[in-house]
Amino acid sequence: MHRERVGSRFVRIHRAALWILGEYCVSLPDIRHVMDEIKKSLGEVPIVDSELRKAAGEKEGEPPESPTSTSSSRRLVTDDGTYATQSAYTAAASSKKDDERPPLRAYFLDGDFFVGAALATTLTKLALRFTSLVSEPQKQNTFCADAMLIMASVVHLGKSGLPKKAVTEDDLDRLMLCIRVLCDRSELMVDLFNEQCRDSLSAMLTARQTETTPNALLDDKRKAANSEEADDPISFTQLTAKQDGGAAENQFEVSLLQAVGTAPKKAETVTSKSQLNKVHQLTGFSDPVYAEAYIHVNQFDIVLDVLVVNQTADTLQGLTLELATLGDLKLVEKPSSLTLGPHDFCNIKACVKVASTENGIIFGNIVYDVSGGQSDRNCVVLNDIHIDIMDYIVPARCTDTEFRKMWAEFEWENKVTVNTNIASMSDYLKHLLKSTNMCCLTPEKALSGDCGFMAANLYARSIFGEDALANLSIEKPADSGPEAAVSGHIRIRAKSQGMALSLGDKINLSQKVPKS
Repeated sequence: MHRERVGSRFVRIHRAALWILGEYCVSLPDIRHVMDEIKKSLGEVPIVDSELRKAAGEKEGEPPESPTSTSSSRRLVTDDGTYATQSAYTAAASSKKDDERPPLRAYFLDGDFFVGAALATTLTKLALRFTSLVSEPQKQNTFCADAMLIMASVVHLGKSGLPKKAVTEDDLDRLMLCIRVLCDRSELMVDLFNEQCRDSLSAMLTARQTETTPNALLDDKRKAANSEEADDPISFTQLTAKQDGGAAENQFEVSLLQAVGTAPKKAETVTSKSQLNKVHQLTGFSDPVYAEAYIHVNQFDIVLDVLVVNQTADTLQGLTLELATLGDLKLVEKPSSLTLGPHDFCNIKACVKVASTENGIIFGNIVYDVSGGQSDRNCVVLNDIHIDIMDYIVPARCTDTEFRKMWAEFEWENKVTVNTNIASMSDYLKHLLKSTNMCCLTPEKALSGDCGFMAANLYARSIFGEDALANLSIEKPADSGPEAAVSGHIRIRAKSQGMALSLGDKINLSQKVPKS
């Protein structure tokens, strides 16, 4: 099993196998066997000297070969039918195909020294465990010297310029740290590498399982909610009646509930506070024509229910609601003209299609003629209607790997500076999630505690399938007072420019909260 794992040709599997062998090889024969297999997979050390000799055309343990000549002859037939013999001398090439490099050495020469950091950790664990099992100082020093020689050889190779990429600073620090640990061999380092590393791994796995359990339960609840029993009735939307608000209801189910006396009461006709918030005043109260619009967002389209009131004693003829859009909005059809009597009112509906998630503006005017008047056509300019991006964004979740992949792929970034009056970092994060309809991907345990810095990843998705990513980085210095506001910045990334800019505008408008 050891031979198959260490001899693997895939760097990720090789790196994981090294960690497993270093963590769970506890007996003396297993430790020696793993050390022998690592040496075979690494080749001759020092690596740099071996590679320089190989580049010079020499092979370890053999003198350079001299070129040898061979002769060959063949019989040819001439024009007059006689035979002639032709001889040729050829020189055999002295260069032979280089031997295939061992796996670990091939990784290092390709510039992948992250597996070298994993190798150093494995060798350190094996050496410290070997010293605890063997009481003879000479054998202890020999084993530790072999491990340090391998790590020093990897460090020398990373700085020599032979690999395609030089060793990174992080990997170099890890290699030098492991060499230093084997030089000292203190009790603290032995306990850290042999015991506390495994305890930290167990704590991390427990925390990750705790994080994934609520998400799994939520997915199960969603699946249960979407599932139907075998004898449940099928509801056809085309055959169901519609309520006043436009929502369809199952008449059979309503009749059954009315028969047993458990039918729900119909909602009151008085509009609620949330509905009143969607009413926009388009003209002033002193204008001859008063207009206000109720905006109803229905996924991919926006329905404007415009109330028009004639505040004059004249009959208005040819009254037309003229609308135009700015952004990725499209007016489906132009409202027809109508005649409005004195102090009369009417409702005009207009439908606007939405193609993407970005802020849009609807503007226009009302034009009309006065019955019997000789003046030019009258016009009342309407106030602009700003379409909120939050109507199309819903919270969503993704894995850390998917987040990093999308973060690297998305080209549009919008950096927003935090300018708020909120003093608590956790309160600001909650306020931001509520204002943007985004979901926090950072675990709650990573955000808990008393610290002067907070970093969190946020994610949301629009109904059009567009992804929005955000990275929150805020701080509150320790020397600042308890009432001091948090500071920092928010980086937003999206696939489209409109999505990134619109989300940034929404954050800027909602950063501060009114003081009570």
